[in-house]
Amino acid sequence: MTWDWGAVADFLPYFGKGLVVTLEALALGSLISFALGLVWTLLMRAPTRWVRWPVGVFTEFVRDTPLLVQLFFLFYVLPEAGVTLSPLTTGVLGLGLHYSTYTMQVYRAGIEAVPAGQWEAATALSLPVRRTWTAVVLPQAVRRVVPPLGNYVIAMLKDTPILMTIGVLEMLGRARLVSQQHFQFTEPLTVIGIAFVVVSYLASLLLRTLERRLVR
Repeated sequence: MTWDWGAVADFLPYFGKGLVVTLEALALGSLISFALGLVWTLLMRAPTRWVRWPVGVFTEFVRDTPLLVQLFFLFYVLPEAGVTLSPLTTGVLGLGLHYSTYTMQVYRAGIEAVPAGQWEAATALSLPVRRTWTAVVLPQAVRRVVPPLGNYVIAMLKDTPILMTIGVLEMLGRARLVSQQHFQFTEPLTVIGIAFVVVSYLASLLLRTLERRLVR
């Protein structure tokens, strides 16, 4: 087996386009998962079971079914109901929805870790419920959940190649396309593997920096 630097140079423009798509899917999917995860957490703390029960069933179903099945459902089944989404939009929504059921558990643990005295102090000060959450509980919970949330960001990055099954040409999708066209697999796949390691490492550094700033 020989290494062809010319093949690497030819692949780099395609790699750049795939990297942009991968980072876009990762960023938007992470935002959706963080936002929805918090929504599920708050709804699960609702006083009525008629709110908690449907949310619990839905999130458990999403967490217990494969991401690939969910992507196929969004991409192939929803159009039959009149809802048609682009491949990238479907991928972002699928990633965000799937991982929101995991971030929900992270938020739950962070909220339950807030000392009971903080809740009691807010009650003693007669703070409104909304003020208690926004000024007392959530700021303390967020500091605790940054590391585990970061782990799910990395996991989501490694799941982005699944999006090529619905036509999203992210990094691996571009590498596979070029490899099949030119019958050269070693160089594109090696570049993609290195890229995933580098992006994961940079994301880890960013999250650790954010964690240190929140702890201060």
